[in-house]
Amino acid sequence: MKRLHLHVSVADLDQSIVFYQTLFNASPSVVKSDYAKWMLEDPRVNFAISRRDQAVGVDHVGVQVDSTEELAELSGRLKAAGAVTFDQEATTCCYHQSDKSWVSDPSGLRWETFHTFGEATTYGEDAPAEAAPAMASACCGAPALAAPATASCC
Repeated sequence: MKRLHLHVSVADLDQSIVFYQTLFNASPSVVKSDYAKWMLEDPRVNFAISRRDQAVGVDHVGVQVDSTEELAELSGRLKAAGAVTFDQEATTCCYHQSDKSWVSDPSGLRWETFHTFGEATTYGEDAPAEAAPAMASACCGAPALAAPATASCC
């Protein structure tokens, strides 16, 4: 079963935890010095916040899947539609180990499709050297990929 993922960059983690804990009427399932996450069933969402020198606001959205087969099917649909994806295997991000496929929608909003298969003791690792020019230096930082060109009407 798929779960919507939303990751928001916040200015004050402690204040934000209190706010979202009140909003969701639930404590976070993961709390670190720079990160918190709720795995909610109603609504079915993986909601994460972090304080990591990013612009405050929506960092990225995504779809979390339960298996590598679901991930392959979902990223395969994106590729079949002509979307440019950035795939990561066995990456460490947000204190977990995951396989991922990143894509940007036509407006530039970053989407992450991912399958998580383990926990990690760190937030994330740096990008491989060969990918460094193409992506941010930390996990959850795949670049906003170029949006497809659109014809103008005038």
